[in-house]
Amino acid sequence: MSTKLSERLREAIEEEIATGRLLPGTRLDELELAARFEVSRTPIREALSLLAGEGLIETAHRRGAVVAQITPERLVEMFEVMAELEALSARLAARRISDAELQELERLHEECRQAAELRDTDAYFYANERFHYALYASAHNRFLCDEAVALQKKLRPYRRLQLRVRNRMRNSHAEHAAIVQALRDGDGEAAVRCVRSHVLVQGERFADLIASLARLADEGGRPEREAGPAEPARATAARQPSPAG
Repeated sequence: MSTKLSERLREAIEEEIATGRLLPGTRLDELELAARFEVSRTPIREALSLLAGEGLIETAHRRGAVVAQITPERLVEMFEVMAELEALSARLAARRISDAELQELERLHEECRQAAELRDTDAYFYANERFHYALYASAHNRFLCDEAVALQKKLRPYRRLQLRVRNRMRNSHAEHAAIVQALRDGDGEAAVRCVRSHVLVQGERFADLIASLARLADEGGRPEREAGPAEPARATAARQPSPAG
């Protein structure tokens, strides 16, 4: 139970980092976070440990846990590497994916379609995450899968935020369809092109992401530099199940 709670808390804090509620450099005090989320310090400590493992927070000398500094330039670099890891996964999967794995990918693609039709960004986010994890697994390269998952976790809040851009869910689903078709055809080069285009954040998509970050920070008001008490957020932390990997 504590593990599931810590995962939900990680997700809630992760969301606040992505939207600017918790700015880079903000100190994360366990006692104050526990009071705000109405939980004990133990799951907060576990959640912060998970976030540290994802690179979203870091430990500063004499300050404890602070939100990591991730610049727009750094985000671009991370998405560039993510695109290449996923492209390699797709190239290998085009040769190695089993019938059962392809069926699972198609099932997850259908989950994404249903969520997109309902305009449910949370449901789409989780189905999309499972879709990408299934793609990594289909490459049958454990080292590659581990590296892709590790970077995916660092980019998680920003990939979630992308889905709030107008028409992004619909476009993402269409891109998934092209990926699935390329894998079905066993066309590694097509799979690489589709995945790379799907993941890369550049041009208008990068501008949209940065605009979303700025807008959501403004909507949330000017956050305090200290992650101090605010309105009770227990419901926010509890509303989502932990994602399937």
